[in-house]
Amino acid sequence: MTDPVAQVHSGFTALGQMALTRIDACSSLYRTAPIGQQDQADFINAVCRVKTRIAPKALMQRLLDIERAHGRVRAGDKGGPRSLDLDLLLYDDELIESAALTVPHPRLHERAFVLYPLFELDPEMLIPGRASVRELMRQCSAQRVQKINS
Repeated sequence: MTDPVAQVHSGFTALGQMALTRIDACSSLYRTAPIGQQDQADFINAVCRVKTRIAPKALMQRLLDIERAHGRVRAGDKGGPRSLDLDLLLYDDELIESAALTVPHPRLHERAFVLYPLFELDPEMLIPGRASVRELMRQCSAQRVQKINS
């Protein structure tokens, strides 16, 4: 599938079908410029808040499984084009640092494409070890983010 908006919506559907998990809320979609590798199309980003009884590492594995089912091949440069990219950004207020998983996501606090959708869901959300989403967004104001109708 080459339609990134459709891919994100398909990702929402797959998240909603995971056992022991339900989607509580999803943000609007946002068109954002790539960070790093610039010679590629804009990305479509969103965040979902889910309620789950799946442990963090197992949840991350299920997210990777959804990516693969949507044609994602994790090879080559990080930050390059991909069919679907699912990240575990936060898990309650937990701080997790292992070879397999870091939560909060290690670059969440510096990425407008994550902060804008998080702000939509909860502007006062505190990012463990950092600050509120509202405060962190101010540091990313130069990054291009456009809310889109989908």
